[in-house]
Amino acid sequence: MSTFGTLFKVTTYGESHCASVGVIVDGCPPGLQLSPKDIQIQLSRRRPGQSNLTTPRDEKDLVHIQSGVEHGVALGTPIALMVKNEDQRPHDYSETDLYPRPSHADYTYLQKYGVKASSGGGRSSARETIGRVAAGAIAEHYLKIAHGIEIVAFVSSVGKIHLPAGVAPPSLTPLDTDEDDDEAQDALSPEFRKLLSTITREEVDKHPTRCPHAETAERMTKRIIRAKSANDSIGGTVTCVIRNIPAGLGEPVFDKFEAKLAHAMLSIPATKAFEIGSGFRGTEVPGSKHNDKFVAKDNGGLGTVTNWSGGVQGGITNGEDVYFRIGFKSPATISQPQETAQYDGTAGSLAARGRHDPCVVPRAVPIVEAMASLVIMDALLIQNARRSTASLLPPITTLPPTMVLPQSKAEKKP
Repeated sequence: MSTFGTLFKVTTYGESHCASVGVIVDGCPPGLQLSPKDIQIQLSRRRPGQSNLTTPRDEKDLVHIQSGVEHGVALGTPIALMVKNEDQRPHDYSETDLYPRPSHADYTYLQKYGVKASSGGGRSSARETIGRVAAGAIAEHYLKIAHGIEIVAFVSSVGKIHLPAGVAPPSLTPLDTDEDDDEAQDALSPEFRKLLSTITREEVDKHPTRCPHAETAERMTKRIIRAKSANDSIGGTVTCVIRNIPAGLGEPVFDKFEAKLAHAMLSIPATKAFEIGSGFRGTEVPGSKHNDKFVAKDNGGLGTVTNWSGGVQGGITNGEDVYFRIGFKSPATISQPQETAQYDGTAGSLAARGRHDPCVVPRAVPIVEAMASLVIMDALLIQNARRSTASLLPPITTLPPTMVLPQSKAEKKP
């Protein structure tokens, strides 16, 4: 449906070329200081027309807070956010009255609902993600203030152009060893580990591709421009890291933390793949090499020497950095003629008009960050509710100490 979350509940609305798009956020903690600029910063990173690498559709995507906030403070009641669609061109989509666009949602939406939006992608359009990004900005604002959590995403590949092996995600640097060779280095090279621990959004935004490696970013630019010049498109991947996330988040067995992340990420338009931690590379090494050994940390808790797990074990966060990667397919709408069939089965040629991204990954970066923040926010509220109710019970004295978290630690913020 159009709602995501359990305690931090987000409902988006709007189609690609209707009057406005937006979101209703229910469950925001009361007392959070919140202004439009706290939300606008991420919407501006997502907006179209940022460079010659994106769609030229000219939308400012200015957010209007409709309810739930007074004098810059969240009331705890539902927050309604609206963004107007100002640069609409529904006439650009007259061909879709006859033709379902190849690999787009025109045909499947019509089959599901028996009726479809007359222009653009309707609810399948990336315009819908405005509501996600606005809601995610609120969640992230709270997470940063209350827990110091940092979420940074960046482009790690476009087409066949990847970050160099030293700084690439694990699955982009395969082992390339003999099938009987069980030797394996840590999934995180020192360079990639440093990138995950230090990368900032300011560094990511230095280049229009949102790739933090200058030489690779220039190669990605040329690849995207080549696709655009040919009225074609190209896909890519986005890598994301979550820092300072507490241990204990995630709800086994069906709502494991990585399962909720996968749910969130694969709900983003144009996504086709998700992997966390060592990903597919983790299938190539034995458990004796893949296991993350525990060590004592300076704060008195436990940490891991390596992080093949990507910060999640048994579906629950372990306190290490969470990192994952999402694959985005090449955008379906292209302007070159394609031999296909009309709705009635008549063969023909479709050359779609409209203004579309030749590659979505640069603008997908804040969407990935937003969906990650929604997953974390919901998991935190659920875990806080569990610990708060458990703290009202008498201490457990009938079980061995190794089976019970000490009360002092259990009462700390998760």
